[in-house]
Amino acid sequence: MAYEEMRRREVEQAPTTRHHRLKGMLGTGIHNGTYMKQWQYEVTADGRIWYLIDTERRTLCLRHAGTGHARTAE
Repeated sequence: MAYEEMRRREVEQAPTTRHHRLKGMLGTGIHNGTYMKQWQYEVTADGRIWYLIDTERRTLCLRHAGTGHARTAE
């Protein structure tokens, strides 16, 4: 279900109650030397997926997926 939801989601789509950009220092991340916006998808009340958006390549890079509320994604 989460895979299909994220796959359907267009890059740079407006935030929703379940999808939103992370704030502060967590609002960006680095992948392959490139800074990208970091977003969160709330799968359940506690389950979270953190991902980076590569707008040029129209791809997502998963950073964290867990059943507990994430505080930091390493």
